[in-house]
Amino acid sequence: MKRILITGGAGFVGSHLCERLLNEGNEVICLDNYFTGSKDNIEHLMDHHYFELVRHDIINPYMIEVDEIYNMACPASPVHYQYNPIKTIKTSVMGAINMLGLAKRVGAKILQASTSEVYGDPSVHPQPESYWGNVNPIGLRSCYDEGKRCAETLFMDYHTQNEVAIKIIRIFNTYGPRMHPKDGRVVSNFIMQALKGDDITIFGEGTQTRSFQYVDDLVEGTIRMMNSRDGFVGPVNIGNPVEFTMLELAELVIELTNSKSKIIHLPLPQDDPMQRKPVIDLAYKELNGWEPKIQLREGLGKTINYFDGLIKSNKA
Repeated sequence: MKRILITGGAGFVGSHLCERLLNEGNEVICLDNYFTGSKDNIEHLMDHHYFELVRHDIINPYMIEVDEIYNMACPASPVHYQYNPIKTIKTSVMGAINMLGLAKRVGAKILQASTSEVYGDPSVHPQPESYWGNVNPIGLRSCYDEGKRCAETLFMDYHTQNEVAIKIIRIFNTYGPRMHPKDGRVVSNFIMQALKGDDITIFGEGTQTRSFQYVDDLVEGTIRMMNSRDGFVGPVNIGNPVEFTMLELAELVIELTNSKSKIIHLPLPQDDPMQRKPVIDLAYKELNGWEPKIQLREGLGKTINYFDGLIKSNKA
């Protein structure tokens, strides 16, 4: 049994990680300030003997004895991270400093949940880990993009200067149950609009692409990275290399929901990337053959059922 701290543990991805690590026989401390996380996401874990929930903001230091830290805390959708951009960059930078300081003091291994947004609007396609990115440092998205880039720098510096055991993953577009219904990202937007019979809004012509990863595949890759060989720190892309246009996604959601929704087009937001697709050769090599198992049609079906349940129970 390991004692594991998960920051952002009541969030979409964090709650799935909490559940998986508990099921594997670990003690899990879930840290969250509920800015985008929700107690509903971890309510089913509350009676578990080895689960502990703490309300805390990682902008402030936190003291605890643990073996591993998964630093998942930070709003990840543009709607949420642009709502309070200063808070967003504080969470990425000050949160990383506080969690790295904790890891240094107690000798814990720590994993940083970074993002494909560090690649910005990429001029290289698909994106390998060696690509340095094309990011606007003063744009609307920079609070998140540059916050995560700075966090990666901090992790590498704590590793080289203080010998902290670190792991870095770069998460590509992920979807699944427990996404916030007003998340603002494309999968949740399309599904909610289709289930309600509203118009489905596509920004631009709909030719921009994303690669969609189901949350269970992300959790598997994340745990494998934490348990990967000593000395291998990453960063490692964790994402699905199968690429879809926004138009293809909208049409598939309409089909799976049997919706009568119409597709309408709106202007593109500032700095919205036109292409996003990971190279996952490094993950396959270093993480025991990791690759996504759940394809889009199957994953969307599970996610649609979740959102449909929220709407019917008036929790949406």
